[in-house]
Amino acid sequence: MKPDLFSAPDYYQIDDLLTEEHLLVRGATRDWVKREISPIIENYAQEARFPEHLLPGLAEVGAFGPYIPEEYGGAGLDYISYGLLMQEIERGDSGIRSTASVQSSLVMFPIWKYGSEAQKQKYLPQLATGKMMGCFGLTEPDHGSNPSGMTTNFSDQGDHFLLNGAKLWISNAPFADIAVVWAKDENKRIHGLIVERGMEGFSTPETHNKWSLRASATGELIFDNVKVPKENLLPGRSGLGAPLSCLDSARYGIAWGAIGVAMDCYDTALRYAKERVQFDKPIGQTQLQQKKLAEMITEITKAQLLAWRLGTLKNEGKATSAQISMAKRNNVAMAAAIAREARQMLGGMGITGEYSIMRHMMNLESVITYEGTHDIHLLITGLDITGLNAFK
Repeated sequence: MKPDLFSAPDYYQIDDLLTEEHLLVRGATRDWVKREISPIIENYAQEARFPEHLLPGLAEVGAFGPYIPEEYGGAGLDYISYGLLMQEIERGDSGIRSTASVQSSLVMFPIWKYGSEAQKQKYLPQLATGKMMGCFGLTEPDHGSNPSGMTTNFSDQGDHFLLNGAKLWISNAPFADIAVVWAKDENKRIHGLIVERGMEGFSTPETHNKWSLRASATGELIFDNVKVPKENLLPGRSGLGAPLSCLDSARYGIAWGAIGVAMDCYDTALRYAKERVQFDKPIGQTQLQQKKLAEMITEITKAQLLAWRLGTLKNEGKATSAQISMAKRNNVAMAAAIAREARQMLGGMGITGEYSIMRHMMNLESVITYEGTHDIHLLITGLDITGLNAFK
C-alpha cells in the first residue's frame, strides 16, 4: 500500500470560516484516517470484509454521535464539526463513513430526540463508545423510495408488542446489537421500536456479492413474531416524519462526506498528472488534463461552500429538509463526476487497488442511491420551489 500523501485543497480559504475547534476535530480525524484506514482499506474492500477493529477508533475520534450532549456520552460538538468528521472518514472510505453515519444519525439521533429518558440513559452512552452498535430499519424489499407503504407491523399483546416483517439494505445489520425499526401499529401509524439482538425471531442475514461498499457490512432485518417489550417503543414522536427527520441528519453528513471522496480523487489525479510523463512531458502540462483538474477544484470549492453554509444553518436551527436534500444530491453527484474523470486521467492504473479512485467510484453508486435517490431529491427540491407534489 502506498503511503497516504493526501493534501486537502482549500482554493477559497474556507479554513478561515472554521473555528479552532473545527480545525482540531478535522485534524485529529484526518490523522486517524491516514494511520488506520488508508493502509488497510484496499485489502478489506477487495476481500469484501468489514474492518470491525476500527470501531473503537471511530469512537475515540468522536464519530459516534458527536453532536449528542455530553450527559449522554456524546462530544457535544456542533454540526460543522460533525460534517468535517464525516468528510475526513469518507475520504478514507464511504463504507466506514456509513457505519458512523448510521450509528450517529439513524440510531443515536432518534433515541436522543424521541426516546424516553430511560432509553437515553440505557443506550446512548454505550453507543457513543462503540461498545454497542446499532442499525436502522426503514427500507423494505418492496418499499424504498416510498417508505410510507411499509408492511412491517406490530400488534399490542397486552404486556408486549409482537413485531413481524422484514427490512432490506441495512448497513451495520450483521453485527448490530440493536436496531431502531420503523413499523406500523394496528391503526397503520408508524412508530419506532428498539429491537435487541437475541430477541427470539429476530435475525440479520448478511447481504453478499456487492460491487459497492464492499468494506461495509450490509444485511437484512427479519422479524418473525418478535416479542418487543413495551418500554422499547420510542414515545416522543410517531408518523413518517420521525424516520424522515433521522434521514435528514444522515443526508447532512453525506453532503459533507462526498466532499471527502471528491478531494481524495482530485488529489490523487493532481499528483499523478504531475508525475506521469507521456510525449516527453507530464500529462498535467496538457490542456485537456488541466481543464479536468480546474473543473474538479471548481466543483469541490462550490460544494465546500454549500456544506459550510448548510452547517451554519443547522447550528442555528434553520436548515430545512429541502436544503439538506439539495446539498446531498449536488455533492454526491459532484463527487461521482470527479471520481469518473479522475479514473480516466489515471488510465489503466485507475482501475487498480494501488489507487483509491475505483473503490470510491463503486462506493458512490450506493451513496447516490441511499438516504434518498438522486432523482427523489430532485423532486423534493421541485416540490419545495413549486408547492406542487409530483409524488402523488
